[in-house]
This record gives sequence, C-alpha cells and structure tokens, in this order.
Amino acid sequence: MAKLDDEKGAAVAPGHPPANGYLLVPGGEPPGKLSAEPQNGPKAGCLTLNGVSRDSLAAAAESLGRPQTPLAPEEETQTRLLPTGPGEETPGAEGSRVPQTALSARRFVVLLIFSLYSLVNAFQWIQYSIISNVFEGFYGVSSLHIDWLSMVYMLAYVPLIFPATWLLDTRGLRLTALLGSGLNCLGAWIKCASVQQHLFWVTMLGQCLCSVAQVFILGLPSRIASVWFGPKEVSTACATAVLGNQLGTAVGFLLPPVLVPNTQNNTDLLACNISTMFYGTASIATFLCLLTVIAFKEKPQYPPSQAQAVLQKSPPAEYSYKKSIRNLFKNIPFVLLLITYGIITGAFYSVSTLLNQMILTYYKGEEINAGRIGLTLVVAGMVGSILCGLWLDHTKTYKQTTLTVYILSFFGMVIFTFTLDLGYIMVVFVTGGVLGFFMTGYLPVGFEFAVEITYPESEGTSSGLLNAAAQIFGILFTLAQGKLTSDYGPRAGNIFLCIWMFLGILLTGKLGHFPGKITYVPVEDSPTDQESKTMMMSKQSESAI
Repeated sequence: MAKLDDEKGAAVAPGHPPANGYLLVPGGEPPGKLSAEPQNGPKAGCLTLNGVSRDSLAAAAESLGRPQTPLAPEEETQTRLLPTGPGEETPGAEGSRVPQTALSARRFVVLLIFSLYSLVNAFQWIQYSIISNVFEGFYGVSSLHIDWLSMVYMLAYVPLIFPATWLLDTRGLRLTALLGSGLNCLGAWIKCASVQQHLFWVTMLGQCLCSVAQVFILGLPSRIASVWFGPKEVSTACATAVLGNQLGTAVGFLLPPVLVPNTQNNTDLLACNISTMFYGTASIATFLCLLTVIAFKEKPQYPPSQAQAVLQKSPPAEYSYKKSIRNLFKNIPFVLLLITYGIITGAFYSVSTLLNQMILTYYKGEEINAGRIGLTLVVAGMVGSILCGLWLDHTKTYKQTTLTVYILSFFGMVIFTFTLDLGYIMVVFVTGGVLGFFMTGYLPVGFEFAVEITYPESEGTSSGLLNAAAQIFGILFTLAQGKLTSDYGPRAGNIFLCIWMFLGILLTGKLGHFPGKITYVPVEDSPTDQESKTMMMSKQSESAI
C-alpha cells in the first residue's frame, strides 16, 4: 500500500489491508475513494478503531468490495479497546506518544472475589462480640477475654501493617490477596477444633490468624480500584470493595445470634450450634480461597488510566518504601487525615465491639435485636458508602465531603448516646441506622481522600497507615469505653467517643488551610475521555487549517 499523505490523500490499492494505525471508513469522498486517518485523530467522515460500531465496520468492508464478515464478540471488544497493533501506543494531539489504556471486564471478577473474602474475614471479627454473653458462659471466661477476640484484629494490624504494605508494593497485588484469603481460610478451620469448653486458647489462635489475614485485606480496596478501574469509576470501585468488609460485619451482627441462641443450660446443644457456625464459615472461606488462586490477577493487560500507565512504567529501582513513608509523614494534610480517620473509625470499632453489652444493659434478653441493630447500623453505612463513592466520582469535592460527613457522624453519635436508654428499642434501631449511615459511610471517603492528597505515593501505603491509625484508636477506645461502660454505664462511654469525634471535626477543618499542598490525581485520562478529547482537538486543528 502506498503511504498516505494527510494533505492530498491517496487512493488505496484494492484488496490491500490498511496500514497499522489506520482504518478506512467511507466519508464524504467520491465513489471509489476513501480517506484514512491515524487512530485517535479522525477528521470528518472518518472513524477511529476506538468506539467503532459493527455497522461502521460492515460499511467499510462493503465499500472495499469485500464480503461482510460478522465479528465475534471477542474481536469486536478488541477492536473497540485496543490499538491496531497490539501493545502500540496511540499518538497524542501533538504527535506525542500516549500510553494505550483500556478497561478490562475482569475487573468486576477481581472486585467481587476480594469483596467476598473480605466479607468472611469481617464476619469472623464480630462473630464473638455480638453474642459475648454466650461465649463467656461457654468458655467460662470474662467479658474482657471475649472483647480481646475482637481487639486482636486491631492489635495484630499495627505491627504487621508495615511489612504487609511493603509486600504489597514490592511483590504485588496477587500475592497479597492470596495471603489474605489463605490465612483467613486457615484461621476458620482452626476455630472448628475449638468447640470444647476448655479450648478457649484454640479459638484465640484461630482468631489471631484471621486477624493477620485482615492486614493483607484492609489496604487493598484503593489499590484494586486504581489498578483495575478507570478514573471516573475508581471511587465507586473503592467504596464497593470497602462495602464487602462492611457487609461481612453486617452478617456478623445478624447470623451468630440466630445460629447460636443462648442455650447455656444445654451445653451440648450450644456446642453443636457453635460448631455449625464455625464449619459453615470455614467451608465458604475455602471456596473463596480457591477462587482467589484461580481468578485473581495482578493487573489488567492495559492500564485503565494514564496515571496508572505512568506509574507502571516507572522503573522498580525508583521506588523506595522508606522514602514513601517519609514523604507521607511530611505531608501535613495526610497527617491530619491520619488522626481524624483513626478517631472516627476507632469509634466505629469500639461501638461495634461493645454494642451487645450496651443493648443488654437497657434491654435484657434482647441478643437477637442487638444483632439486628448492628445489622441496621452497618447496612445503613453500606448505603452511605455507595452514595459517598458516587458523589466523589461525580464532584471530586474531597475536602468538603469529608468535613460534612464527619460533622453528621458526630451528630449521629450524640443522638444515639442520649436516646439509648429511653426504653423504646425501635428508637435505637433508627438512631443506630443514622449513626451507621454517616460513620461507616466515611470509610471510603477517607481512603479516596488519602489517595488524592498523597498521589503519586502508593495507595497501599497510605491506606495501610490509615488502617493502622484506626486500629490503634480502636484498641484505646474499646478499652476506655468498655471500662466506662462497666463502671458508669453506656452513656459515659458514648460521651467519651463524642468528645473525641468533636476533636476530629476541628482537625478535619484544618485540612482546608492547606490548599497549595494538596495534589489531586489527574482524572482526564479515561480511555473514553481520550477519544472524545482527541476528536475535539482534531476538529479544532481542521478549523485552524
């Protein structure tokens, strides 16, 4: 085929395919003549490979005198998403080479698998606390021992987060996911061997392994979202990944009171019920571990955004984990966010751990309703998470959204505190739902805000530090609130949390004083956006000519 001249145009020899980077499409040319344009640089009457429809391909084939051949779905997908030469870069508006980007359908599979095994891990975190009085009687231990079955999740996270984030940043997403899923499965099976009254230490061992698994889980939502999803869906994807963990907490509130009712007068029946819960959890964890091995991939063939393309092309030698940590702690807005995120998430952990004790103080024998209140709190939070993720994707108003959600969480905590003892359990359902909507809805907001203000530092490192702060505050708040609840009642413990959350509002407000130090992730690099922008540039160039 003769080389085409953009100025004059040239006829294409019949029967010859177009050159790489070109697609012949009939436009306003006389019969027998066709125009050709580089991909991503169309003129009027021409169409690029990106976004080309089946009808356009058929018209091109017909105009070339060749019979129409229907495309297989896979071929059509490749035609829409990939450059004409596999692995080629697409030319930019001024001749610069722009890395090829594409959205992979596998991203939804990866997100689903992660969300499900994160769900199981969160379920195992709360399955003891929501029926703490039942396990106290079965194992013959104090309430503090049962609280530690929850707090061990927080305790294990703090020392292990740094090696875990180092592993994520240096060995990749897939290995980290396999460790999280595998340890979660192993811990679940160990707990199956602890269904005897003298084997509390075995159930603690299994819970410790599940807590280590959590270290390899909590830091992944923002990494999965940025590595697999496009710029306009990254916040929603992160919120969905966090949603899996929240849903696990919700199921952990709902199922244990149903599966293990308070039958302490019949120890054999109680042991049978506990065994059913443990074996069911282990079976599901095993299935999800196998799915992770089979279907969880490191990254898509093509990056989903130009920002990811730049990061992936950076030589490994340029990355320094210690330097990344130093950069994050020199970032004052991130340090403030670290503290405020730790306060609100630690408060949520404390409320979740002690919810059964708070409810049973005022509503005797209401273990099942205590679980349902916890379910209401988390389900409302899941709705809040999704709405906040969609809002951030649409507006990118991170600072304003963070402050607003924080303030509303504080008011939700105040209302919950002063209505808990009214004697109407339906009121507790409503106030718990309001509290959960804002407090749990804050989690993905904090994750995404951290990614935005720390770019181009690793998402896994920033997320890991946020979670470490949350675990530290969670342990301190649970111990302090538990002591206040035991000595002075639930209201004193909840007022303690309200004071800390008010301090969090003040620190969040300080974030607005650092506008010049916040660098946001570029969002104008979606594969779809690139086509639209290139077409607009091309039309502007035509007008200029």
